[in-house]
Order: sequence, then structure tokens, then C-alpha cells
Amino acid sequence: MSEIIYKSISQINGPLLFVNDVKNASYNEIVDVILDSGERVKGQVLETRNGVAVVQVYGSTTSMSPQGTGVKLTGSTFKLPVSDDMLGRIFNGFGEPIDNGPKIYSKEKVDITGAAINPYSREEPSEFIQTGISTIDGMNTLVMGQKLPIFSGAGLSHNRLATQIARQATTLNGSEKFGVVFGAIGITSEEANYFMRQFQNSGALSDSVIFLNLASDPSMDRIILPRVALTTAEYLAYEKDMNVLVILTDMTNYCEALREISSSRDEIPGRRGYPGYMYTDLSTIYERAGKIKGRKGSITQIPILTMPGDDITNPVPDLTGYITEGQITLSRDLNRKNIYPEVDVL
Repeated sequence: MSEIIYKSISQINGPLLFVNDVKNASYNEIVDVILDSGERVKGQVLETRNGVAVVQVYGSTTSMSPQGTGVKLTGSTFKLPVSDDMLGRIFNGFGEPIDNGPKIYSKEKVDITGAAINPYSREEPSEFIQTGISTIDGMNTLVMGQKLPIFSGAGLSHNRLATQIARQATTLNGSEKFGVVFGAIGITSEEANYFMRQFQNSGALSDSVIFLNLASDPSMDRIILPRVALTTAEYLAYEKDMNVLVILTDMTNYCEALREISSSRDEIPGRRGYPGYMYTDLSTIYERAGKIKGRKGSITQIPILTMPGDDITNPVPDLTGYITEGQITLSRDLNRKNIYPEVDVL
């Protein structure tokens, strides 16, 4: 582990620090950012070339100055301690408890980037997951190991639908262990309280792991949360033989954070200002769903996104539709008629 503290920051741009004369920095390496006051904030190396490291800070950079801030390399990537003690608990985007419970201590620490599932090792999804919602079970069937997004709009009842699916989802024979990993990205405090109330009052919390990232949290946290949630799901599925349903809401907030960081890096923008690599980035999240031959567990994903301006051609729903298998689309017209859930089955 390197003990060198680099005081050679040339520029602070949004959540990014540009550090000169850095030796042996690795891509995705975690760093300690040390402020004037001695406070330490975590960061991650996004890019390194010609001795310049671009560090993404997990937190606000408003109180930082190039002269008074130091960067220390840790020599390791972001690893999450995983344990089945996580069931029934609520965490922030970094996997730190926010429910007044104890920290998770585990010998097993897993890199949150995850490993892609070898296509040859994938088992074809075929087992039905019953959500108890007729428009989904009858017309847009959810299958174990599949990724089935919900396309919604501002003000529609996707949050209510998400918690209902989390409460009711079950496998048909009911004998396998079933759990829910719920990841909320960039939501308001009101929505966070709603989700926690729903899980606690229904008793679904005991078989769930919840990760919450609020709109007031730094945008960098939104990039981490889906990967932390999926790393937890992979541990429960492939080490503890559970069938895990991962619900991620709202993926539009994730893409907005991606666009903000891309803009800070002065990258050439793609369609509507989103980075050109957004398709690849989204696939590293969605493709972590699946069943593996010879393993009892599985990961099924329901990503939820709100279409900006109800526009299904927006890059976020457009690219999500390419990667996932079909989609459940909510209709504003049905919502105006007080129909719930307002699923447009056609």
C-alpha cells in the first residue's frame, strides 16, 4: 500500500480532481482524498495516462482547494463486505448501514464491478415469477433470470408498482428461497420514507436488502449504487442459493449522473448530451441478471425509469430497450382514468 500523498492537484472540475505526477495509479483504484481539515473522503481513479490521474470524488468538492487537498492511493478497488446478515437491512449507496443497525463485518469482500456471465454458462430463463399483477403475469410475464424494465413518466405510479412487486413476487412452487434487493437512485426524502414504510409495514423487509440514494446526495453515489446492489444480489444468488429479484429505480437519475460526470471530463457528448458509451455502461448493469448452469440461485432484474417528457425515443429508454427483454410501459392516459396499474399492455 502506497503511503505517498500527492499534493499536485492541477484542477477541480465538478466531482473530478486532476492529479499530476502520479505513479502507478490503476484504473478503478480507490483513493483517500485528504482535506485541509484532515477529513478524508473516498474517491476512485477514472482514468490515468501520462502521469495524470483523474479522480472521481464520492462526495462534495465545494470545500476543496487544489493547494490544500491531498490524494493517497490505496492500491485496491472498491470491495463490498457481503453477508446474509444484510437481509432485513437498509444501506446507503456505499453499503453503509443507515437503519441504526451494526456495520456488516465479513471475511468475504467482493469487487463491485462484478464479472460478466459467460454466455455459454447461462441457463435459458424459463421459470415463471408470479407478481400478482395480472397485466404483468398475463401479458408481460416476468421470468426468472430475465431483465424486464418498467418505462414510466413523472407522476405515474411506478413507485407503488415497484413496492407491490417487491411485496408479492414469488416463485410458483414457493419452495426456493426468494429475496429482493431494492436499489433507489436519486430519489426524494419523501419517496425514501414511502419505500421504507411499505417494506416495514408489509413485513417484506425481512427478506429484502434496501439501498437508498437521495437526490441531495452527490451524483457520484448514483454511479456506485446499482453495482453495490447487484454485488449483494450475486452473493445471495450464487453463494446462498437464493432467487433474487433486483428492483432499480430510477435509472434515468443514474444516466443523468453519468452525463454530469462525462461533461466534467470534457468528453464529446452523444445524443442529447449523454456520453457515447452509455449503451456499454448500461449493459454492465443489466447483463448481470441471469441464471448460471449448475447453480441453484438466479438474479432477475426490474429496472424502472421515468421517460423525460414521456418520450420513449429518449436515449435512456431507447438504449434500455435494446439491452433488456421487452418492457412494461405505463400510460398517462390510463392514469388519468384512475386505472391502476396503468400498464399499456399493447
